Amino acid sequence: MPPAIIRAIPERLSRPQQVAEAIKSWVMANGWVPGDRLPSEQDLIDRFGMAKGTIREAIRILEAQGLVKSRTGPGGGVFVHQVSEERATALLGNYFYFQHLTIDDVYQIRTVLEPELAASLAGKLSEAQLHALEEVMTCYAAPARSAQEEREQHISSLRFHALLAEMSENPLLRFLIRFTANMLADITVSRKLYAQPNQELWSSGLDYQSRLVSALRAGDAAAARQILAEHMKNAQRLMRMQETVLTQRFLPEGTII
Repeated sequence: MPPAIIRAIPERLSRPQQVAEAIKSWVMANGWVPGDRLPSEQDLIDRFGMAKGTIREAIRILEAQGLVKSRTGPGGGVFVHQVSEERATALLGNYFYFQHLTIDDVYQIRTVLEPELAASLAGKLSEAQLHALEEVMTCYAAPARSAQEEREQHISSLRFHALLAEMSENPLLRFLIRFTANMLADITVSRKLYAQPNQELWSSGLDYQSRLVSALRAGDAAAARQILAEHMKNAQRLMRMQETVLTQRFLPEGTII
């Protein structure tokens, strides 16, 4: 294996892990893209000076990471593969599964990123994109009449923000905002924060989003930033209150928190 590559990889990794990291670096250095075929197994053995078993285990590691995909039959081999956003979100979500994230944890990220996203998109969205945002808002145009409707409206409202993020040209910003929206949706559902309809949360959220679309359409970056900053601050306050009310509601009588 080329010494220059191996020295850049932590020695604590096993040999297959080291080879997997070296292959990733090699792919990047060669500018290979999803769909490109890796050299044959024998070529990899010769290049990295490792046994067949080590090479095969390295490929299995890369497959588990979603970075390569093996195909059998005519035209088969090992191909560079792009990890989908859905898979990346699921894997990262698993990391946070036991982290016990709070409403404040999520909104600490949202209040920083989303106002800047809004400002960056002001005046740059097509009428079709703006209409798509307005179409999402029709899903919660009227207040919820049941806990189930409240749940669906919470998720639809977060879809508005995920869709807005999707319109960004910054892939990192796009992913982070969509990921935090997904995490908040998971918290809302798993902790049943929708169990008690909240008229203020619904009406204020719809008002902020309507004003935001108007600012985006008008190309007013300062207004878009301010509206979304206020929206995040207000939503954090109301969601925190919602969690407190529901926590108290389900506590045994006489419990003090």
